[in-house]
Amino acid sequence: MSDLLERLRGRGWRLTSQRRVVAEVLDGEHVHLTADEVHARAAQRLPEISRATVYNTLGELVGLGEVLEVATDGRAKRYDPNAHHAHQHLVCSGCGAIRDVHPQGDPLAALPAAERFGFVLSGAEITYRGLCPDCTAGPVR
Repeated sequence: MSDLLERLRGRGWRLTSQRRVVAEVLDGEHVHLTADEVHARAAQRLPEISRATVYNTLGELVGLGEVLEVATDGRAKRYDPNAHHAHQHLVCSGCGAIRDVHPQGDPLAALPAAERFGFVLSGAEITYRGLCPDCTAGPVR
């Protein structure tokens, strides 16, 4: 059983067949799918699942804190099931691919006290940008 499914069961979340298939689609490392991608993959397993059900389920998972909603550069939101492990994102400026990264050190400590303007810090979201190997390779001739 996936980590996400185990967490949802532990919370007593009612796992209908539709909810289960959405959670199964989100299972894995470096998963950052759009809602439409989740729907397409879920429909392969459960053809009768509606787009509305997928959107509603993703909204519930985000609301529960079990899935992160990741927005980058005006592209479609992506959904990350890696909600309980501290990490940052590496985003390809070309194709939009996203990878989880785990830099060393505390990102909160990197902001000097003079730059905090009296804020009590509770978190940091850092996005690294660049080009993935597929985009740097260029078109095949």
